[in-house]
Order: sequence, then structure tokens, then C-alpha cells
Amino acid sequence: MRILLVEDELDLGAAIKRVLVSEKYVVDWVQDGTLAWSYLEYQWTDYTVAVLDWLLPGLSGLELCQRLRSRNNALPVLMLTALSQPDKRVAGLDAGADDYLVKPFVMDELLARLRALQRRSPQLQPQTLSVGGFTLDPANSTLQVCRIDQSVETISLTTKEFQILTYLMQNRDRIIPGSKLRHQLWDLDAEPMSNVVAAHTRLLRRKLASYGCDCPIETVPGKGYRFTIQP
Repeated sequence: MRILLVEDELDLGAAIKRVLVSEKYVVDWVQDGTLAWSYLEYQWTDYTVAVLDWLLPGLSGLELCQRLRSRNNALPVLMLTALSQPDKRVAGLDAGADDYLVKPFVMDELLARLRALQRRSPQLQPQTLSVGGFTLDPANSTLQVCRIDQSVETISLTTKEFQILTYLMQNRDRIIPGSKLRHQLWDLDAEPMSNVVAAHTRLLRRKLASYGCDCPIETVPGKGYRFTIQP
């Protein structure tokens, strides 16, 4: 999942992002409500969850949530706040927040609430993905390859290998520019090198070759990458 984290407390924001990244989330972290709205207004479809602090410079988390819902935007929202009074919690939920977490909190509870949002939102739940003889299993980050003789090879993947394959398999036979993959799979602060997708794809091909498997990712010169099953 790609998460928009809006938190102006630098130490807390950095800690949350570090934990989320360690759990294989892609995280864009901003500290200003007005900037956050520019992300939500024009590229909200890039995100699967927004984690919003209540008190922010510019627009508050409450206002961000209200704007989303006024546009019939169903992006799941987890609200963070130091305001523990019941009426504040009610106001946040009435504004359209899906859940509410009072500071201070432990990171395990934050992760649990994100998992709960996934369970309540079927479109967020990780699904086994199969294309041709290739199957991705999100439960353990593996790729299963069915050979011609019907034997199955199970290959462990790194986080980025899994994410690249997932995105390309979801867009089977479509050419995806490298810039699009970088935008989708690396957070905005990472500023990855222009050849980072090529480097990961090269390593993925090498890994599959070590198992005697062909890589279904085709490089289309000057255009991008395509997941295609050869007839």
C-alpha cells in the first residue's frame, strides 16, 4: 500500500515513516496540511490510506478529511491527534475519518489499525495475483512459477522485486514507463536514480535465471517495461 502521512512533528513523523517502510509500505510524508491537500486533490488515486494529524500548519487534518468526503472521495483515513476529549473524537469521525488514534501511541497499535482498515476495505486487502504460470503470494512475498512439466518453483522476492512484479502483472501487456514505476513504488522523498528500475529489473532477471526460469518482464527500448507471457 502507498500511504500519505501528514504529520508536522518531525521526530514522530520520521519514526512513523521508518516503521511503515519496514512493514513494506510506500510512504509519502508531508508536514503541511495545504501541501497535503495538493497531493490528495490531484493524485489521491496513488494512495490507499491517508494518515492525518489533526493539528497541522495550513489545513487541519479535520479540514482535509472534510474536503475529501465533500468530494465523495472514499480514501480510508486514520486520524492522529493529541486531543483525547470524546467530543473531538466524535468530530473526527463525523468528518469522515475511518479510525482515530490518540497520541501518545505505540507503533504496534498504529500498524494494527492499518491492518484493520485493510480488512474493512476489500480493495485494500492483499490478493494472490496470477498471470499465466506466474503467481505472486503477498503472504510471504514469493513468486511461484509453474514449469512446462507442471512442477512449481517458489522464489523469494525482495520488497521492491515484489512491488515491481505486482504493478506490471496488474497491468499485463501494457508498456509502463520507468518514470511511472518510480513514481508508484518509491516515495517522493527518496529521489531514486533514473536507472533504479532498470537495476532492480536486471537483478530480478538474474534471480529468475538462477532458478532456470525466464523473466516475463520485457524492456521496450525508449518506452518502458511490459509484463508479457510469450506464446
